[in-house]
Parts: sequence; C-alpha cells; structure tokens
Amino acid sequence: MKLTLDEKSLEKIYSRLKIVNTFHKEIYPGDSPERQPVQTVYGGAQLFKFNTAIRMGELALKAFLENASGVNEFVAALNLDSNDILTEKVYFKIKEKLKREPVEDFRIDFEDGFGIRPDKEEDETAAAAAVETAKGMTENTLPPFFGIRIKTFSEEMKRRAVRTLDIYLTKLLKTTSGKLPANFVVTLPKVIAPEQVTALVKILELLEKKLNLKNDTLKFEIMIETTQSVFDTEGRLNMLSLVKAGKGRCKAAHFGVYDYTASCDITAKLQSMNHPVCDFARHMMKVSLAGTGVWLSDGATNIMPVGNHKGENLNSDQKVENKKTVHRAWKLMYEDVMHSLVNGFYQGWDLHPSQLPVRYAAVYMFFLSGLEESTVRLRNFIEKAAQATLAGDVFDDAATGQGLLNYFLRALNCGAVTEEEILQSGLTIDEVRGKSFLKILENRRK
Repeated sequence: MKLTLDEKSLEKIYSRLKIVNTFHKEIYPGDSPERQPVQTVYGGAQLFKFNTAIRMGELALKAFLENASGVNEFVAALNLDSNDILTEKVYFKIKEKLKREPVEDFRIDFEDGFGIRPDKEEDETAAAAAVETAKGMTENTLPPFFGIRIKTFSEEMKRRAVRTLDIYLTKLLKTTSGKLPANFVVTLPKVIAPEQVTALVKILELLEKKLNLKNDTLKFEIMIETTQSVFDTEGRLNMLSLVKAGKGRCKAAHFGVYDYTASCDITAKLQSMNHPVCDFARHMMKVSLAGTGVWLSDGATNIMPVGNHKGENLNSDQKVENKKTVHRAWKLMYEDVMHSLVNGFYQGWDLHPSQLPVRYAAVYMFFLSGLEESTVRLRNFIEKAAQATLAGDVFDDAATGQGLLNYFLRALNCGAVTEEEILQSGLTIDEVRGKSFLKILENRRK
C-alpha cells in the first residue's frame, strides 16, 4: 500500500512514545498474578500463639454451628433467599473452609490491638511473638499469609515502632536459621507522607543487610487511615506517591475505617463501614492504585457477633437472646462485606472468630451468584477468539474478558469455586492462573 509518511520521519515520534509507554508500564504493570487473601485477622501481639489461626478456626466453626445449625437458620440469620439452591451450597462450603483454612492472613498487632505499654513489656512481647512464629513455622500452623503490624512513624512512636520490628525479626531469624514465614509483610499504619515510606524502606534495607537476607526480601503494606493519606499538603492525591516511595516493596494498601472517619470528624455513633466518607476514600484508593499491582483491603465491622450472656449454664431465654444478638451482628457484617465487594475491595479485616463464617458467606455468595452467567460469557469469548459477542443482553469486549478472567481467579483462590467448575468456562487451570486474557487468545490462535 502506498504511504504518505515514511518510517524515518516517524522515528522520533515513536521513540518518544516508547519512553512514555515504558514509564507507564513500570508504574502500572497490571494486577499481580499472585493469590490475594480475602481477609486479614488482626490480633493483639500479647495474645499471639503458634496455633492462634487454628484455634480461631475451631472457635469460628463452633460459633457457626451454634448460631446457624442448619441451612434454614443460616438463611434466616443473613436474610437470604430461602428457595435458592445456592445458599445450601454456600453453607457447606463455609463449613469446609473453616475446617481446612479458616484464616487466610494474620497480622501480629503491636498497634491498636496492643496499645501503649511499657517499653520492657513490648520488648518481651516482640521476642515472645517471634518464638511463637518460629514454632508455628515448624508445626505448619501459620496461615498462608502472615505479618506484623508495628506502630506508626509519628514523631512520638517512630523509635518504638522500629525497635519492635528489630527485636521481632532478629529473634525470629535467629530461631529459624534465617527463614521467614511465607508471604511475610510488615504493616505500617497511619501513613501520611512518602518520606515515612522511604524511611521504612531504608530500615528494611538495613535489616536485610544485618540479618543476611537477600535484597528486597522484606515487603510491607501501608494503611490509609487519615485524610492526609488521601491528599498531600499541596492538595494532590497522595496514595500513588506513597506506593512509589516503596520502591517495589509495597504489596497492599489497607483502609482503616474508624481512624479515617474520626479524622473526618464523624461522631463515634455514626462511624461505620458504609459511611459516605469511607466510600470517597475507597474510590480514591481505586482511582490512584488501579493497575499498580498493589492489593486493596477494606476495614472491619466493629460490632462483634457475641452474645451478652456468658457462661455454660444459660437458660433457654438467654440462649435465644444471645443468638439474636449474633444474627444482628452477622447481618450487619454481611452487608458491609457485600458493599466492599461491589466496590472492588476483595479483601477485608476480621477481628473475631465469629466473623469468619460471615466473611466467607458474603464472598462465596458474591462469586457463586454470578458463576453461571460469567461462565457463559467467558466461554463465548474463548470460542470466538477476540470477536465481540452478545451473551444475553450484555455486550462483551476484550477488556470485559480480562475482567471475567480476574473474577474466576479470585473465586478459585478463595475456595468459592472448584477447578472442575472453572473448566466449564472453556479455560484450563493454567490459563486462569496465567491471568492474561490476551495471552490466552494469542495462544489459541496459534
């Protein structure tokens, strides 16, 4: 074909495009192909033991069976569709999950869950937590994702935060002969400036050097808990700057609901997961960090599903009242988690064993309710290999194909769907785990 423009005259333009495209790709590499947990339990460091995750699973299963002894009670507690076959499927998936892998992610908490204590006590607790962590590694009782939350890098707390991290890692690596738990991260709360992240990076670099760890071994996550976390002192969005300051070490950004609402001057009575100021912060997190590969996690429902009456010898009225209290808290949390999922936050915090069943109930209902439709749409895509298709009344394009692929991967990782159910979409397990719709199409065209 005859062209007006020649390659030589275009080369300078193409060179400039290459620079900006390469830079953009470095900042926005896309979603991480790694598994993201659907929940994180934060537990006070003073209470942590090598088998805490297993014990929480036992308590979670006990609470689930006591307060949802069958499918009908489960349906009534969460106000689900009683005629839906899906609810029965979800019910038994929850039981299986609580037996197999009740806690996906755990954070030994030296911040809010531990509080301000004498230095000697925090030193001893940090060392003891390290010993328990090492035992958990030996006994294979730790969850697949694990870490420690230190105190903030405020002027008052910075030295205490670093000292705790130093003691914990030094004792842990000495006890384990230099090994860390799988998927280990350090959580830095109440981050307000890139310089705080830079400081953490330098500290992690020093620890790696002194403790004979490979470069970039220690990863971290930041917490978005104040208005200053969202906008910097110049009024610019701050979160991408915080992540970039991490030099590739930042794995996730967790939203702190109650500190954030407090920073917005919301009264305690109105502080909740679904307050409008929280939606604003979540949307800013999404807009700022979409495509960076950084995981986003929502906060926790702070109404605990625990009855008011304690003890073994409760009368029937007290038992009924306790169950009603648990069901109210379950319903609230179920709505909160569903709200997070609808807004693209696929991970959230849990604070109590009785919250675990609700976390999985919401996650499983969310993914399974769309399984049939998503299977049909993705199968149409695969069959027509990149040609736009019409499935029902929804018109799909390649970008939607990638979204559907992400849906199946998340559903598979959390246990909502099985590998056999994935195969119904026309994909192989390797294709799903490859996490690239375009690569699937390219390979199938060969």
